[in-house]
Amino acid sequence: MPSEFIKSLCVLDSLKVSISGVRGIFGNDLSLNDIIYYCRNFSRLIKLKKCVVACDTRPSSNILSNVAIASLMERGVAVYNLGVAPTPEVFRESRKYGAGLIITSSHNPLEWNGLKFVVDGRGINESELEYMIKERPFPKGKIGTELETKSDYLEEVVGLIGSVKAKPRIALDVGGGAAFKVAPQLLKRLGCKIRTINEKPGESSRGPDPTYDKLLDLVRASKRSDIGFAFDLDGDRLVVVKDGKKQASDVTLGLGIAKVLEMQCKKFVLSIDTSVAIEKFINDEGGHVERSKVGEANVVDLMIRTNSQAGGEGSSAGFILPKFNMCRDGLLTSGLIASMVGTKQFNDMVRFMEGYYQLRSKIKVDSRFHKKTMQILSKRMREQFSEMITLDGIKCIIDDNSWALVRESNTEHVMRVSVESNNSNKAKSIQKQVSKLVNQSYEQARRSRNH
Repeated sequence: MPSEFIKSLCVLDSLKVSISGVRGIFGNDLSLNDIIYYCRNFSRLIKLKKCVVACDTRPSSNILSNVAIASLMERGVAVYNLGVAPTPEVFRESRKYGAGLIITSSHNPLEWNGLKFVVDGRGINESELEYMIKERPFPKGKIGTELETKSDYLEEVVGLIGSVKAKPRIALDVGGGAAFKVAPQLLKRLGCKIRTINEKPGESSRGPDPTYDKLLDLVRASKRSDIGFAFDLDGDRLVVVKDGKKQASDVTLGLGIAKVLEMQCKKFVLSIDTSVAIEKFINDEGGHVERSKVGEANVVDLMIRTNSQAGGEGSSAGFILPKFNMCRDGLLTSGLIASMVGTKQFNDMVRFMEGYYQLRSKIKVDSRFHKKTMQILSKRMREQFSEMITLDGIKCIIDDNSWALVRESNTEHVMRVSVESNNSNKAKSIQKQVSKLVNQSYEQARRSRNH
C-alpha cells in the first residue's frame, strides 16, 4: 500500500498520485499546472539531466506533452522526444538516457490523462515518489534542449525472439493507441501474417482497456486467424483472443511464463492478485514463485531484490522480462506468444488455465472513503473467512484453488475485486458475496462521515 503521506495527498482532490504515475480527468482534476508541478519535481530524480519523452494518442496528449517537455527543459533537462510511442519502448530507451516520461493514463477512459515516470529503466518506487512530491527550492540553471530521437526497440525485440517459423495468422487490435505502428511492424518482422483492427491513431470501435472490453471486432476476426491480440492505449497491456473467445487477462502472463520456462527461467515474481493456476504451473515445472504487492513497480522491485528472471501481473495482462524491460511489455509478449502458437507449451498452458476461473470487477468507491471502507471491510471479512493475507489490500484464502482479493485502486476511484476458483459457479458466488461486503462497508463509511 502507498505510504500514509502519499495516500493523504491522493484524497485531497480527484487526482490520483501513486507509483503508477499521476492521473486525472484533464480539465477537471488534472490541469496544466499539475503537469508543470510534477514534471519540475520529477527533474530532481533525473541524475544525468537527460530524459526520453513520449505520449499516447489521447486527445489531450499533445498539449500535455508540450507542457511537460517545457517544464523539464526549464529545469535544465535535455529532452529526447519520441513523439507518439508505446510505454515499453520508452522504458527500454530510458536505459540509455537514465530517465523517461510518458504522457498517458494507460487503460483509463479517454477523458483521463497523466504522467508515468521512469528512472534507470524502471518505474519509480514509493520512496522516490515521496521524495519527488515534497516541495523543495530549485536552483536556477541552464535551460535544457529538445531533440527528436528514434528508438532501436523494434530491432532489439526481433533480435531477442528471432523469426517465427510457423508464420501464424494474427488478428491485431491496436485500439487506436500508441502501438499502432510498432505492433504491426514487429509481428510482420517476426514473420507473422497480420490483419489490423482500429489501426488509425486516436480512433477505435472499443474502449481503451482490453481487459474489460468485450473486443467484439477482434473476437470475430480471431475466428479466421490463429490468434488475436489487443493492446491498451499505451501498449503495455496485451489481451489474447483464441478461436473466437476472449481469454482471461491472466492467460497473457501464463503464456509468457510458459515461454520463458522453456528458456530455463526458474525464479518468478507474481503479484498477489495473479492466478494461482500460474503458480501451480510454475511449481509443476520445477520453478519457484515469490508474491509481491500489486503494481508493476512493486513486482519489479521484488524481482530486483530476489534476482528473479520473469513474472508479472495477471490482472493487468502484463508479463515482465526484466533483463529486457522492467515493465509490462505487451509488445515483447505478443512476439513471444506468436512464436509459441500451435506448440506443446502453448497448448499445455492454455489447457491448464482453462480449469481455473478468474473474475475481476470494479466497485465505485470515492477515494475519500477508501481507507474507512477498507477498515470496515476487514472486520466483515474476518467474520466470514478464516485465512486472510494483508500484504496488499485484503485477500482471503478459501481453499487451495479459491481466493478473493479487495484492493483500493491507485489509478481510479474504485475498489478492485479479484476472485478465482477451479469451479465457475463457486467463483461467481464468491464474487457476489465479497462485492456485497464491499458495498455494505462503503455505505457504512459514508454514513459514519455524515454523522
